[in-house]
Amino acid sequence: MICKTPSKSTLSIPELTNLGYAGLKIEPREIERVAEAAGREVEAWLGEEQSQTLHTPLPLASISGRSAKLYISFDGTGVPVRKNELQGRRGKQPDGSARTREAKLGCVFTQVGLDPEGYPQRDPNSTTYVGAIESSTLFGWRIYAEALRRGLAQAKEVAVLTDGARYNRTIALTHFPEAIHIVDLFHAYEHLNLLAHILWGPEAKAPKSWRDLLEAGEISGLLRKAGRQRMACSKSKQVLLKELGYFENNAPQMRYADYRAKQYFVGSGVVEAGCRTVIGQRLKQSGMRWSVRGANAIIALRCCIMSGRFEDFWAARS
Repeated sequence: MICKTPSKSTLSIPELTNLGYAGLKIEPREIERVAEAAGREVEAWLGEEQSQTLHTPLPLASISGRSAKLYISFDGTGVPVRKNELQGRRGKQPDGSARTREAKLGCVFTQVGLDPEGYPQRDPNSTTYVGAIESSTLFGWRIYAEALRRGLAQAKEVAVLTDGARYNRTIALTHFPEAIHIVDLFHAYEHLNLLAHILWGPEAKAPKSWRDLLEAGEISGLLRKAGRQRMACSKSKQVLLKELGYFENNAPQMRYADYRAKQYFVGSGVVEAGCRTVIGQRLKQSGMRWSVRGANAIIALRCCIMSGRFEDFWAARS
């Protein structure tokens, strides 16, 4: 049986072991076992809720987000796992092997107007998270269910923010076809600078004219300028074509001037910060190697806590 204790999600395991509740010293491994067991219960609870959300007719009344812009954003980050969890998987190591499995994280939040400087402002209490190490197909249903729970069907304006990866485009098209899909501007800048590196060397930066075209959402003009370059090395040509393809494939989602005129976010900083805090701070510490089952239990637990839903879990459990 798992006993309910005060939330200490911001404390590390060494700090928890010295809290001294009832004069007891708790071993770190015991805390790990309890956290993983609690995480599996949270994971089961969230799974039941997801199934219910997907198969229950939507209520007529709005949940949240009807009068605000609703944002759905998702990304991935590598989690170090045990060797037996990596069989047959290619990775980024020099020999082509893998050390990690991708944990996919999604978040849903609302915008509450603009800040004093005129930039879109996120409601700081509105962000909820879902995540797991799983296929993009399963994750697509996971983030879709969370968006439904948060009021997707009633929201007047919905935007999806991604990094432009192919599987993220597929999720957006499959589950949020009516939403405005925005590719994160800062990822686009990274790809633009990579084009410059390919063409002129590792110290090169994208010309200002290219950056201006990107900011304006004039991707066809950007492609014409970059495509005029010629490379002597066939290998470099292949890499160049791949980077040009990134802009060509994502051009409809790169209308940044239009998005800013309509006061939308153009960066996916919320989910990127979530990848660091929800997943990275706990699952990517030095020397860690996870089983997928154990990692998913902790991811579920941390998503629940950082979404402000831990009390909901305890209420449902009791």
